[in-house]
This record gives sequence, C-alpha cells and structure tokens, in this order.
Amino acid sequence: MNNKITLGIGAALLLSAFVSSMSLFTIFPHEQAMVLEFGNPQKTIQSPGLYFKLPWQDVQKYEKRVLNLDPPVERMILSDQKPLLVDTFARYRIEDPLAFFTTVRSEEGARARLGTIINAGLRGELGKATLSTVLSQERNIFMQNVLRHVNTQAKRFGIDVVDIRIRRADLPNQTSQAVFNRMKTEREREAAEFRAQGFEQAQRIKSTADREATVITAEAKKESEILRGQGDAALTKILNDAYGQDPEFFKFYRSMQAYEASLDKGTYMVLSPDSDFFEFFNGVNPK
Repeated sequence: MNNKITLGIGAALLLSAFVSSMSLFTIFPHEQAMVLEFGNPQKTIQSPGLYFKLPWQDVQKYEKRVLNLDPPVERMILSDQKPLLVDTFARYRIEDPLAFFTTVRSEEGARARLGTIINAGLRGELGKATLSTVLSQERNIFMQNVLRHVNTQAKRFGIDVVDIRIRRADLPNQTSQAVFNRMKTEREREAAEFRAQGFEQAQRIKSTADREATVITAEAKKESEILRGQGDAALTKILNDAYGQDPEFFKFYRSMQAYEASLDKGTYMVLSPDSDFFEFFNGVNPK
C-alpha cells in the first residue's frame, strides 16, 4: 500500500513538473512575446518576468532592441537622368508585437517588406534630386523625407523605423568615366582660359611698362639736353668774360689746351717751326 502511495506521489510530482515546464516561461528585458493558442494570438507581453500559459499554448518571442536592416544595392535614376548605385542601411524596432505577428510574422518577413518600402521611398526622393544634392549636406533633408514616408507605411506592421542612411552612392563605371572625362575637359577649358587671360594681362603690363620707359627716357633726354645747353651757355659766358678780362692770357690758356689735346704720346705732326701753333714754344710771336 505504501509503495502505491509513493508511486502515486512520484507520478504526481513528475506530472506537476511536466505541466510546469509546459506552462511557465520567462521573458527577458530585451524580449517581448505573443501567446498563441492554435496559431491565434491570445495576449501580448512586453514586460520582463516569469509568466504562465496553458500547456497547449505557444509563445512567439520578438526582440525589443533596435534591429538592423541592410537592403541590397539598388540602381536608381536621379532627376538629371544620371544612374546611381545606392547602398543603404536602416534601423528599426518592433513596437506592436500583435500587428507585427498578424502582418509579417517574422523578422525575415519584416526585412522583405521594409526593403521594398525603403526602395520605393528612396526612388521617389532621388527622382527629384541631382547628384550634387546627394553628395551635399542637403542629403539629410530628403533622407528625413524618406524616413517619414517609410514610417507611415511601416506602422501597419507594428514597426518603428529609427533611422535610414545612405552608406554609399556610386556612379556606374561607364558613367563615372564619362563624368571624369567631362570634368577633365571642363578643367582644361578653364586652364586655357586662365592662360589666355594671363597672357593678355602680361602683354598689357609689358606695353604699359614700355610706354612708361619711352616717356621716362624721352623726359630724361629732354632734361639732359636742356642741362647741356645751359652748361654750354654758361661755358660760353665764362669764356667770353675771361677773354674780355685778359685776351692774352686767354689766348695762352686756349693754346695750352690745344697742345694737351693734340700732342699726346705717339702723335706725329709736320709743321713749320715758326707757325702760329708753336707760338708759345718759341717764345716769340711771329706776327
């Protein structure tokens, strides 16, 4: 009898442990859950703790933390008809587990739906933008527009999109080469224009300098001729005054200057000794 009681108690304990293991579950701080009964949602749990469910019920857990979404690179067309390879990433959070479960079921389904919505939002905004806008600070403005558009669509899935960013935006190879060639041609044209402007300015400066040099030279020559004329006039006046004071001394002085100028080393002169030129050599005036 005692053995039967012991076996009954043991069986009851085992059954109780089995029921407990099938009925108790834990929700951690980074988790939220849906309690399902035969695939139908019964209740939503978003607070951490130990919870009870019926043994035939299931628990579907979801992350409460921010999740990553990395869509594939997409080829998009800008407003100026330039193709662009756009690589984006997004961050999202599951806000409403019930809406999430009834619409997309899983994170894989959410990534597929969000990827499509983000792609459509980006195409709509990039179709109104130019390459310079995408590469400038204005990109933040249209990315905020994309975020608002995506969040409007994502709310029905119980999802809150925290952020969307463009990781890279590259031109296709053939387009990059065409843009490079166009930029090179433009820079060469600008360089040729700058060189032409520089040459023109150099010619203008040289012409101005030549004209100023000619004017300065002419003015200097004019002034030198005036000074020379003034000097000659002064010399003539001095000589005249000197001649008027002592004609004999003046005649002697002029003869000495003539001797000095003509009778240098290596000079040969054939003259009569009693000529006027040697008047002061002989000490006798032939006249």
